[in-house]
Amino acid sequence: MATERPRSRVRCEVDFDRNGRQAGYARAPLSRNTSGWGVVEIPIIVLKNGSGPTVLLTGGVHGDEYEGPIAVSKLARTLKPEQVQGRVIMMPAVNIPAVMNDTRLSPVDNRDMNRCFPGDPRGTFSEMLAHFMDSVILPLVDVSVDLHTCGHSGDSAPSTNMHYVDDAAIRERTMALAKAFGAPFNVVFSGVDEGATLTSAVERRGIVSLGTELGGWGRVSVEGVRIGERGVRNVLKQLGVIEGKPDTAQRDGSPATRHMMVRNAECYAFAPRSGLFEPLQVVGDRIEAGQTAGFLHFVEDVDAAPIEVVHRASGLLWMSAGPGRVQRGDCVAVVMQDYDEAQFSHD
Repeated sequence: MATERPRSRVRCEVDFDRNGRQAGYARAPLSRNTSGWGVVEIPIIVLKNGSGPTVLLTGGVHGDEYEGPIAVSKLARTLKPEQVQGRVIMMPAVNIPAVMNDTRLSPVDNRDMNRCFPGDPRGTFSEMLAHFMDSVILPLVDVSVDLHTCGHSGDSAPSTNMHYVDDAAIRERTMALAKAFGAPFNVVFSGVDEGATLTSAVERRGIVSLGTELGGWGRVSVEGVRIGERGVRNVLKQLGVIEGKPDTAQRDGSPATRHMMVRNAECYAFAPRSGLFEPLQVVGDRIEAGQTAGFLHFVEDVDAAPIEVVHRASGLLWMSAGPGRVQRGDCVAVVMQDYDEAQFSHD
């Protein structure tokens, strides 16, 4: 006899089946020294009207990535129920403790929520929150758009991103949605640790999942906010949830998104030691395999020679290291290449 999965401990006051606009909170219990029955309030805005798909728009899964929360919040304040055909669930600050702390990890349990899926209602705070998303929110959803940047850990060329999924129909729908979002690039990628992410949780349900990387370096990118704000509206237009045609024109004159890929470990460069990293390129630059990515300096040691870090793949620089001082094993560069379906299908 199959055992029933434990229910979420997070209470939510929003009625997802009710027409109109609702703005409220999911309340996650957090017992602390000053409040034995304390809760953490996670904002949720839902618009429902007519018939159509349910679209989930999330920001703030990592607390130091600002463009997504801004873009989703602006949409949540301005979109009206009568403009919608279907349902739009907006969560601009999912990991609210990290958002208020300006950190990637939650200050409650020092965990990366985006490495905790499918979560555990009896686990740490981040695991409990991941379980709420996986067990309560995702069953309602037809399409998920999760907005990220590199935060304090790096910078990125503004892009959407997606995994290469085996289901060809879902893969094609996701590629089409990325094209409609209208970022300069869409990156089909294989990451270092992807199985416990929100993206993977969405994919396990057979749902279209699209992510973004809209900047980084711990600041708010003007261009990243513009692309994100336009992109979420483009997605709703593409799906027929709101009226209009997606605007995919690029600042460089290109008419559409350029599809790229990060297929394997050769596209990543890591720091072999801890030190002060001097990058030699910025995101979007052309890279050749064997080219120097940068130098690790050891300024605390007199006459210590720097260590050269080398790119192992050719393409365009998708991401670069953010903080000057890096630790051994930190990723300092990621190279993307033009998308080739055959290379993924033959893996």
